[in-house]
Amino acid sequence: MSLIIAEIGTSHEGSLEKAKALVDAGCNAGADAIKFQWVYADEILHPNTGFVKLPTGNIPLYERFRQLECSKAFYKELLEYVHSKGCKFCCSPFGLRSLEELLEIKPDIVKIASPELNHYKMLESLASYRKGREKEIPVILSSGVSTLSDIEKAISIIGTDNVSLLHCITSYPAPEEEYNLNVITNLKNIFGIECGVSDHSLDPILVPALSIAVGGTVIEKHITLSKKTMGLDDPVALEEEQFALMVHVVHQTEAAIRHYGKDIGLKKAVEQLSEQFGNEKVIAVLGSGIKKLAAAEKANYGRTNRSLHVMYDLNAGHVLKKGDIEILRTEKILTPGMSPEFYDLVIGKTLARNVKSGQGLNWDDLLK
Repeated sequence: MSLIIAEIGTSHEGSLEKAKALVDAGCNAGADAIKFQWVYADEILHPNTGFVKLPTGNIPLYERFRQLECSKAFYKELLEYVHSKGCKFCCSPFGLRSLEELLEIKPDIVKIASPELNHYKMLESLASYRKGREKEIPVILSSGVSTLSDIEKAISIIGTDNVSLLHCITSYPAPEEEYNLNVITNLKNIFGIECGVSDHSLDPILVPALSIAVGGTVIEKHITLSKKTMGLDDPVALEEEQFALMVHVVHQTEAAIRHYGKDIGLKKAVEQLSEQFGNEKVIAVLGSGIKKLAAAEKANYGRTNRSLHVMYDLNAGHVLKKGDIEILRTEKILTPGMSPEFYDLVIGKTLARNVKSGQGLNWDDLLK
């Protein structure tokens, strides 16, 4: 049986009452796990990163994340509530502080979101924690806006024991035709781990059903009480009735695979979905199976994932120390920096020129 994750993320808007209502919706709809995001704005963005459009107007994206910060007690109570409903508690950290606090409340699953796949400091900390435990905590890695080598490097840090990988397109919404779900089979073969899909497309059936048909065993999909509410991901989320439909179709597809076997089960799934969506679209969703950036996310590469950013205005001749640079997303208007893998290497280096607060740090900014 597949693992179906209802991604609440930050749609609770900081309200415990709303968070519990979302948990109810996910559990009632048949999810196996309920997922949250443990947000501290300064672990994700520089304050100068730009603005996000909301129905109430444009506000700084950093401030929007600040509004979504919640206490450790908030998540602890939600973990207990999720368990009381018979589901697993899953959560994404976004830096060392949120990871440490998340591990302290003992989640059932740690999810590494796509933009954090190259947050090597956080991955190393998680790997170290898992290594010291008799039973390794399950980890799910999401691979949106990433290359095969990006995935390989992350897995080399985390390992493969009790680790699953989600194929993903980092675009909201993500076009179904670009999903290339046949890559799930190839990723399973390459890394020897369970794979699935983190689905940001709008339809509750097409991508989830086909992901199971090609051998996926994990599905993550956003859930909301209403697509019209103010959560950052609510416009691409499923309401409870749609989520329940997805769960039903996923279980039907699993039953067909068990009954007919993989090859005939896939063929029948393609035939059935082609009646509803058209054969051309279904074949497009399946794709070539070659891991590559989808057209819808190419522009995000280097911007939604992590790089080194300067935290303050600094002058030429300044010797970089910890705190001067952080591992952040670039997002809206800033320039990307070098890979987080070079963090330790640049500490102690001297600036060759003045740098502005928020800009990405690159080799040209340093004395040779």
